[in-house]
Amino acid sequence: NCPMNTHAAKIIDALGGTAEVARLFGVRMPSISRWRVAGIPGARMMYLQAARPDVLRGVDVAAATAPPICLPYQ
Repeated sequence: NCPMNTHAAKIIDALGGTAEVARLFGVRMPSISRWRVAGIPGARMMYLQAARPDVLRGVDVAAATAPPICLPYQ
């Protein structure tokens, strides 16, 4: 399994957690749970930069949008 993207997880938690972020973006909670590993998709991050810059202060935005370091099992 891939490790958690702690930068993305910090943003999700600061926004109120998985359920709140799912409501914010109109997606299901499993999608947000995947973001905790894969990183926040670029288009969603752009929205957060415009709408909630307060949440991004002190967070490495590039690392929060980065793909996971590990590869899936082959």
